[in-house]
Parts: sequence; structure tokens; C-alpha cells
Amino acid sequence: MAHIIILGAGIGGMACAYEMREKVRPEDKVTVISDSPLFQFTPSNPWVAVNWRTKEDITIPIAPYFERKGINLIATPAKRVHPEKNQIELTDGQIIDYDFLVIATGPKLAFDEVEGMGPGKNTHSICHVDHAVEAGNAWNQFIRDPGPIVVGAAQMASCYGPAYEFAMIMDTDLRRRKIRDKVPMTFVTAEPYIGHLGLGGVGDSKGLMESALRDRHIKWICNAKVTKVEPGKMFVTEMDDMGNVKKEHELPFKHSMMLPAFKGVDAVFGIEGLTNPRGFILIDPFQRNPKYNNIYSIGVCVAIPPVEATPVPTGAPKTGYMIETMVTATVHNIRAVLDGKEPDFKATWNAICLADFGDTGAAFVALPQIPPRNVNWFKEGKWVHLAKIAFEKYFIRKMKKGTTEPIYEKYVLGVLGIKKKK
Repeated sequence: MAHIIILGAGIGGMACAYEMREKVRPEDKVTVISDSPLFQFTPSNPWVAVNWRTKEDITIPIAPYFERKGINLIATPAKRVHPEKNQIELTDGQIIDYDFLVIATGPKLAFDEVEGMGPGKNTHSICHVDHAVEAGNAWNQFIRDPGPIVVGAAQMASCYGPAYEFAMIMDTDLRRRKIRDKVPMTFVTAEPYIGHLGLGGVGDSKGLMESALRDRHIKWICNAKVTKVEPGKMFVTEMDDMGNVKKEHELPFKHSMMLPAFKGVDAVFGIEGLTNPRGFILIDPFQRNPKYNNIYSIGVCVAIPPVEATPVPTGAPKTGYMIETMVTATVHNIRAVLDGKEPDFKATWNAICLADFGDTGAAFVALPQIPPRNVNWFKEGKWVHLAKIAFEKYFIRKMKKGTTEPIYEKYVLGVLGIKKKK
């Protein structure tokens, strides 16, 4: 019997648990360690932050659904992974032994890298449902006394879609309330141009996203490095294409949401051979750590180099479809090792995203993520908004059912009407 531990119960960890339980041997034990008893559908957080959704709408308790599938849940945060001992130390003092470990923690949100940024300080976040709830409470106060908004993503951020989504969603909500004219909006991003997305652009994302911001009267600053945030004021250094200072900005605001840089979580940070200097998990083409061959990793916590060098550092996103293929590869490869074989299954490094803009939306497909690509596609339309709503319901229902069908492959590509090129 092998004990397989999955560290993290987010979009990647939950899917991995279900697929692992289905594919490994009956006598093998599957345990998930999570810092929360709840699963949250993170892509819906922008809606929570303007009170279009509640926390209860996008979260489910994990334990009852795992119990039906024979998966063990430990809802206690991990304090430290000890790979040389094949053990995980929990914050309550428990020591858990494993034969295989799948790290699916997601990132640590590095708000501390910018003075004054983050929840409890001077800006809001949509990276966690509790942050989004806090932002939603602030939104209720803001709409009673509106003013300037600053929204975007700081240097070293690696997921830009939600920043665009939230800017557009706030715009839509303000227009519905007929107070948009009272709210100047500025989009601040480390990207070298609008629509870069950490991917070097996808299709005509630059032109389409610039047009979308212009249509909504949202100004923007690219190549932006946020130096500090004070109450009601953000300090931004705009760089030129050579990385030299172009302009210093002091941006007043009454409401602000800035996505932070990501790092590896404390439980793994600084473990030599396991992580890179930012704390992301090093993996080979089979999702396996090169030093510790019984450790695999999936999702945002995986070390992926930037698609290209940019004047202000940017990271590469890990979208749901990419995470799904990491899950499948990991499960197949662990089963291969259990059967005495060598891992041979590789993830598909593709980026697929549905971005909601409140009453319309944008979809992009980059197959593969790093150019040159077989598919390089970006479109905007009201149908994306409707598809995102449907996908939210579909995914949460899937997590309740515990099925292992390839959700992004089946749903997203099907909705977009795209056939992958071989």
C-alpha cells in the first residue's frame, strides 16, 4: 500500500484528489491536507468583490464529498515539508508520513514586497474569497461616496486576467448604478503593453483590450512598478522599454485592488533542490521534482520561467486548462511508478481563459502557451460573460460530484468551438 498526500485543495488539488483516487490501486491511501475545510472557486472572486456573489455561492465544504469517494481530508495547515524524511509537519504538531507527495498549494501572496499594499492595509485583493468579501464590504461604502479607482497588477504578478476582469466588472456595476461619471479609473500594470497577459500577447489581445479600456474610459499605465501605497495614494514608477525611469506617478484613489506578486508558500520555501529562489516547485517534464523523485507538483506553485523578458518583471500565468493537464500527467505518472514503470506522461502547456467583463467578456486560447503557437486566438463578446457564468456552475457541480472528466477540454474548447491542431 502507498500513501499519497496532496498538499492543497484548490482547483488543482481537488481535481487531483478525485482523479488519483480513481486511478491508483484500491489499497492505496489518498489524503489531502488543506489550510481550509472549504473549496473556493477562485475565478468567481471578482464577482464577490462587487457583491454579485456571496462567499456561500462559490464555496463548498470538502469533507462530505471526499468521504463519499474514500479520500481522507486533514483541514490543518502545513507548517513544513521534510522531503528527506518523506514527512509533512502540520501547524498543530502532527507529523504525516507519505510515499508520494503532490504539492498543489497555490502561491503565497507577496503583498509585503510593496510597502502599504494588501488587505488590512491600503489596497484590496481578489486572490482569496475572504479578501473578496472584504473588498465587497468596502465596495458598499465606496458606492455611497464614489471617487477615483486604481486597479491592476504589481511587478512580478503572473495572473493578469483577473485584474482586467475586475476593472471591467467595477465599470459595469458603476454604470448600472448610474454613477460611472463620478469615478475616474486607472489601470496600473507591470505588463509592457495592454493585453500582454504575461504571455507576450495572444492574437490581437493588445488591440482588443486597449479598445475595451478606451470604450470604458479607463486610463492605463504600463511598464509600471508600484513603489509604495499610502492611504488614498499610490506611488508608481513608469519605466520605458529599456527599463529606465520614464515618469513618476502619484495616483489618488478612494478604492483600489492590486494583484500582488506570487511566491512559494512557507511550508516549502527555501528547501534546496525542491524550490527555486522564489519558492516555486522545480519539476521535470513529468511534473516530478528532479531531486526528490516521489514529489510532484501542479498548478500555480510550479516553477515556470517568464515567456519573455520585460522592462518590469512579469510572470507567466497558469490557467485552468494547463493545471488540468498537470493533474492528469501527475496521476498517470504516479500510477506508472506504482506499477514499476517509468513516468512518461507530459502535461500540455496550453493557456485557455474566459475573462468576464461584467456584461460582455473576452476569451483567449494559446496552444501552446509559449510562442510559436498552433492556435493564437482572442475574441470578445457577450457570449463569454454567459459562458463564464455557466462554467462556474458546471465546475462547482463537478467538485460536488467528484468526477474526473477533462473539464476545460470538454467545456471551454467546446464553447469556443475550437479544435486543437496536432
